[in-house]
Amino acid sequence: MIIGIPKEIKVKEDRVAITPNGVKTLTKQGNKILIEKNAGIGSGFCDDDYKQAGAVICNSAEEIYNEAEMILKVKEPQPSEYKLLKKNQILFTYLHLAVEKSLTKELTDKKITGIAYETIETKDGKLPLLIPMSEVAGKMSVQIAANLLENRNGGSGILLGGIAGVSAGKVVIIGAGSVGINAAKIAVGMGANVSIVDVNTDKLRQADNMFGSKIKTYMSNEENLKELTKEADALICAVLIPGYKAPCIITEEMVKNMKKGSVIVDVSIDQGGIVETIDQITTLDNPYYEKYGVIHYSVANIPGSVAKTSTVALTNETIKYVKNIAEYGLIDAIKNDYSLAKGVNTYNGKLTNKGVALALNMEYTELPSLIGF
Repeated sequence: MIIGIPKEIKVKEDRVAITPNGVKTLTKQGNKILIEKNAGIGSGFCDDDYKQAGAVICNSAEEIYNEAEMILKVKEPQPSEYKLLKKNQILFTYLHLAVEKSLTKELTDKKITGIAYETIETKDGKLPLLIPMSEVAGKMSVQIAANLLENRNGGSGILLGGIAGVSAGKVVIIGAGSVGINAAKIAVGMGANVSIVDVNTDKLRQADNMFGSKIKTYMSNEENLKELTKEADALICAVLIPGYKAPCIITEEMVKNMKKGSVIVDVSIDQGGIVETIDQITTLDNPYYEKYGVIHYSVANIPGSVAKTSTVALTNETIKYVKNIAEYGLIDAIKNDYSLAKGVNTYNGKLTNKGVALALNMEYTELPSLIGF
C-alpha cells in the first residue's frame, strides 16, 4: 500500500503522524511510505531519519495526496487541505467531526473512508488511540493552569501547591476519565487542593481508591458544580462522550461567579467544549482570553506543544491498525477488528458514526449495512 504522511499545518502543531521506527515497520511489510519534507522536524526527527527507515521524501503535500492510498495525519484536515483529498482515499487521523460539518461533507462527498483515532474503541470501552494524548493533555492542563495563575498572565497570583502557612490553590476537575485522572496526578503532586467531579460513581470510586484522602470526589449535578466552580482557582474540563459533541455543563452564570483571576482549561474543546463562555477555539500562538475576569484557555491541540513525547506515544498505538489495513485491505481489516470498525466515521459517501450524525443533524448509516458484516 502507498501510505502518505503530510506535514501538519494547524497552528503550532509540531507532531507528525509517524516516527522513523514506525516507517521502518511499514516498509518491512512492503509498503511505500511518502512523507513530506521536514514533516518530523518539530518532533525531533529529520528527513535523513525517515530516509534511512525507507521513506520517500516529497517536496509538497500535493505529491503525497496525489499518490497515496491512505493518508496518515495527526489533526483533522484544515480547509486549505480539503482540495487535496482524493476520491476514495483512506484518511486516518483525529477527526472530531461532531464540530466539523464542512469537513464531514467533504469526506462524504468524496467518498473518503474517514477513520477517527478518537472513536476507535475496544469491546471493554477503552479508547486506545485517544488515551495517550489524553494522558498528555491531562498532565499539561494543570501545568498550563498553574502558569496562567501567575500575575504576569492576569491570574490571581495563586501558587497551586501553597507553602507553609499559606493555603494551597483549589483545582476542580470535571470528568474522571483519562484526562481527568492524569490532571489529578499532577495537581496532587503539586500539593493542590483537588476535587474531581463525574456522573459515574464507579469512576469516582476508582479515583478515590487511587488518591485516597488527597482528593475529594463529587457527583456531577448543578448544585455541586455551582459551589465548586465558585471556589475554584483552576477549573479543568475533561468530559468526553466518544464521537458525540461535548455537553455544555458549565453555565455562563457559574463562570460569572468564579473568582477573579481564576483559570478555566477546557480540554473538551475539540469536541465542542463544556463551558458556555468558551465560544472560540484558541491556538498555541494565542491560547487564552479573559471573560468576566476569568482566564479561558481553549486550545484544541494541547499535546502538540510537547511534540516528541506525543508523536512517539501516538505511533505506538496507531501502527498496528495501519499494518492491518495495509496487510488485509480496508474491508477485511474492518471486519476482523471491532475497534477499527468503531473508528470508521465516513464510508462510501455515508456518515457511519451515530454521535456525529446527531450532532450535525445528518443522516446516519450503520457501517455493517455498507460492507456486509
